Amino acid sequence: MARMTYADAVRHALAEEMRRDKRVWALGEDLSTAHGNSSANQYTGLIDEFGSKRIVNTPISESTIMGAAVGAAVAGTRPVADLRMIDFGLCAIDELVNQAAKIRYMFGGQARVPLVVREAIGLKAGMAAQHTQSYEAWFAHVPGLVVVTPATPADGRGLLKASIRCDDPVVFMEHKDLWGLEGDIDLDDEGLVPIGKAKTLRAGIDLTIVAWSRMTHVSMLAADELAKQNVSTEVIDLRTIYPWDQQAVLASVEKTGRLLVVQESVLAGGFANEIAAEIAQQLHWKLHAPVARLGAPRIPVGYAPALEAEHRVEAAKIVQEGLRLVKASKT
Repeated sequence: MARMTYADAVRHALAEEMRRDKRVWALGEDLSTAHGNSSANQYTGLIDEFGSKRIVNTPISESTIMGAAVGAAVAGTRPVADLRMIDFGLCAIDELVNQAAKIRYMFGGQARVPLVVREAIGLKAGMAAQHTQSYEAWFAHVPGLVVVTPATPADGRGLLKASIRCDDPVVFMEHKDLWGLEGDIDLDDEGLVPIGKAKTLRAGIDLTIVAWSRMTHVSMLAADELAKQNVSTEVIDLRTIYPWDQQAVLASVEKTGRLLVVQESVLAGGFANEIAAEIAQQLHWKLHAPVARLGAPRIPVGYAPALEAEHRVEAAKIVQEGLRLVKASKT
């Protein structure tokens, strides 16, 4: 068992997959510099082992990175394209959404795109409006794309390995504020995490909270506070946004009768809405209270700390909404 940060666990996973399969390679900006990418040094040392033909520096052009990766995937390799932040990834939206996501369908399955796109999401203090966005709902809307959002070092390692082995394009969303999070990794175990399988982090009988990425950690803090007020909360880490584990969520809500979906991104048009609608449709008559959602207001993230705080979904807000749900169903 080894103690690793999230960033180190994901780097370790990439190295494991590159050793296992010579078709796996990575491309992006500054991957082979001395520090191996300024985003938490996630490629440090990899060029020494794998060389410049498998750890490839690219121009500062996201459309170039994605276009090269799509072509290479169709040609039979398994590229990992690092676009750093999802904000920058919007410059490569045509190559990903109009090409990679549709090639398998348009060629009748004769061609596939086994491609992983790494895009960092989420709020990080002081990074303002253009470096803090979370667009998981955008990509979940696109047929042909798989979307994963690991929240822990172990899941980061396991889901990256599963994503690299997937025959469809995967958008791998890692939260910037989690890169330094530490966790135990069993290096004797392959550690694969199945795509589309949620994880129950805490069992409960009064309320179900569904979250993903950083919000799972915030939801666990809220569950601790709710327990002090005699509310037993079940917390589910969705882990994969699409496909998402409907059965796990349905089973939990059928037991608790209450659902709160928590996302960090802007609530309007967010993936929390999809989950809420599906559960309300299937379990309407078994719910003790209407399904509730929490997310950010529809405003850009401010640079000033006070403005940034307005955008954050923190434990106190989750506790408040959880108590409202429980009390509303008892009146």
